[in-house]
Amino acid sequence: MFERPDVGERAVLVHIDFSSHDESEDPGEFRELVSSAGVEAVAMVTGKRNQPSSRLFVGEGKLEEIHEAVIQHEADVVLFNHALSPSQERNIERELKCRVLDRTGVILDIFAQRARTHEGKLQVELAQLEHMSTRLVRGWTHLERQKGGIGLRGPGETQLETDRRLLRERIKSIHRRLEKVRRQRNQGRRARQRADIPTISLVGYTNAGKSTLFNRMTTSSVYAANQLFATLDPTLRRLELPDIGPVVMADTVGFIRHLPHKLVEAFRATLEETTEASLLLHVIDCHDERRDENMEQVHEVLHEIGADERPMMQVFNKIDLLEDFTPRIDRDENGVPVRVWVSAVSGAGMTELFDAMVERLAEDVIHQFVLLGPQDGKLRALLHQTGSVLGERHTDSGDTVVEVRLQNRDWRQLLSRAGVRPEDIRLSADEVAGGE
Repeated sequence: MFERPDVGERAVLVHIDFSSHDESEDPGEFRELVSSAGVEAVAMVTGKRNQPSSRLFVGEGKLEEIHEAVIQHEADVVLFNHALSPSQERNIERELKCRVLDRTGVILDIFAQRARTHEGKLQVELAQLEHMSTRLVRGWTHLERQKGGIGLRGPGETQLETDRRLLRERIKSIHRRLEKVRRQRNQGRRARQRADIPTISLVGYTNAGKSTLFNRMTTSSVYAANQLFATLDPTLRRLELPDIGPVVMADTVGFIRHLPHKLVEAFRATLEETTEASLLLHVIDCHDERRDENMEQVHEVLHEIGADERPMMQVFNKIDLLEDFTPRIDRDENGVPVRVWVSAVSGAGMTELFDAMVERLAEDVIHQFVLLGPQDGKLRALLHQTGSVLGERHTDSGDTVVEVRLQNRDWRQLLSRAGVRPEDIRLSADEVAGGE
C-alpha cells in the first residue's frame, strides 16, 4: 500500500459515458465542481463503456491511460465523475499509486470548505463520516495489522475495529447534537407560525444566482460567487412587504444533479425551512442550456425532502445575459403569477418580483368595506393606527363606511383588542371589494 497525501491540488479527471445508463453526468459541471474545490484540473480522460467494471470501474487499457496521465502531469489525485464503490476505489488506488476520489468525495470536500456555522460543520462531518465508514478497510497503512510488541498487545481489538467503533460513536453523537439543533429550529419556526409571519424560501440549482438575488432583495451581504455551492449555511433575513408586513426570507444550499442521498439526509435539518415555507421561490438560470434538466433535478430533491407540495413561483434569473429581454410576470389561466423574469445583478425586474410575491401571499389579505357604528369607535381608531384604512365616508344614518386592507391575522387581532366579534362586523352591501 502507499501513503496517502494530505492534500491534492493537481488532478486528473475521469469521465466515462455508459450506454447502459439513462442519465449521465455532465463533464462541464464536473469541471466546475473541481474548480470550486480549489483543485487544478491538469487533464481529462474520457471514454465509453457498456457498463462499469466491477473491479476497476474502467477497463485495463483505460486505467493505463489514466496512469500515464498521472505520471505525465505529476498529478496528486484522480477524480472520477461517478460514484465508486469502496472496493473499486481501493483497487484503482492500488493500481495508480495515488489518491482517488469519486464525485461524492469531491462534493463533500467542497461542503467541508464552505461550512461556516456550527450546524453546517456538524452536517458536513456527519456526511463525511457516513461516507468514510464504508471505506475503512485497508484505507490506511496503519490499519493493516494489530500492533505488537512489549506494552502494545491489547485485549485483541484490531485498530480497524477500534476505528469503526469510534466512527459509530461519533456519528451517534452528531445525530444527537443535530437533533438538538432541529428542536431549536422548530421552536423558532413555531414562534413565527404563532405570529403568522410568512416564510419565503429560495431554492434552486447551484450557481443559479440565489444568494445574489437574496442580497438584492434583503440588502444583505451574504457571500455570493460564480461557483458551485458558494453558499452552504442557510441564512434568514426579515423583510417588509407592502400590504403583507414582515416576512422571513431564507437562502438555502443549492441543489445539484444526482445530489448524494447521504448529503440530503445530513442537511435535512437545514432543508426543513423549505418544507415549512409559505412560498418557495425556485430560482432558475434562464441562460443555462441545461435549464430544463436542472429544474427537474430541483423538483426531485424537493420531492425527496417532502417540499414538492409547497406553493411555488419560478424566478427566471440572469435575463441580462439574454438579448433584448425585459422583466415581466407570467400568469396562469387564473391570473395567478407563476413566473417572474429578473436580473439579480442589475436589479431589473425587482419591482415585478415583489409585486408577484405580494400577490401570491395576499391570498390571506382582507380587502373590504365595513360598516362601523358609533359604538365601534375603538376598532376604527385601531384601524387608523395600523395604517389599514384606505378610505372612509359617512352615511346619512351616522354610520361610517371604512375601506380596509390588512392581513387576516392582523384583522383578527384588532377585532380581539377592540372587543368585537367577527360575526358582529357589518359589510357595506353596495361597496364590497372582495378578497384579493
